[in-house]
Amino acid sequence: MKARARGFTLIELLVAIGVMALMAVLSWRGLDGMTRAQAQLQQRADGVLTLQAGLAQWAADLDALVQLPQTPALDWDGRGLRITRRSTTAPDSGLLVVAWARRNVDGTGQWLRWQSLPVQTRGDLQAAWAKAAQWAQNPGEDDKKYEVRITALEQWQIFYFRRDAWTNPLSSDGAPSPNGSKPAAADLMLPDGVRLVLTLPPGEAISGTLTRDWARPAFGVAKS
Repeated sequence: MKARARGFTLIELLVAIGVMALMAVLSWRGLDGMTRAQAQLQQRADGVLTLQAGLAQWAADLDALVQLPQTPALDWDGRGLRITRRSTTAPDSGLLVVAWARRNVDGTGQWLRWQSLPVQTRGDLQAAWAKAAQWAQNPGEDDKKYEVRITALEQWQIFYFRRDAWTNPLSSDGAPSPNGSKPAAADLMLPDGVRLVLTLPPGEAISGTLTRDWARPAFGVAKS
């Protein structure tokens, strides 16, 4: 006699389908968690690289400082830092005026950098210097075209290293001349070092207080 073939019952089939569905859900959740973790790691890595690039640009701007007679090369007014520097990509094109500032952009504090077009005359240099100050205080739409966002920033501070001590550039020891017409020789003297203190908001790739010291090449290693 031939044995009668036995198939799956409906209950067995439903149980098998339920087990397969559960395994599929668990697998999808695991893959989704891995995808989210990878995206967060990539976002943090991008944030770290962006901050590193910004700090490298900060140091490059200070390294390329150019001081002309009766012309300020470095100025901090409490809102923005202005720098007169040479161009490293096209040295014959003229000088550049760059500025760094913090401003709320879309409800979030951002560390920003602004750069002028190359200037070759003293008049153009003075105009770019004034425009950099205006951009740090109250920028227009045209000025914003030349700015670059660096990173989210809660607040920042600048200190100068002079006479073997870190001091506030706005203190009586380093404040500009009160008449504002013609800077004195002491006001044009570059500090031996510049200390940058950034307060980065929580939730970013790097948060908390970050301090970066720069030493004038002729001075040597900055003191802490």
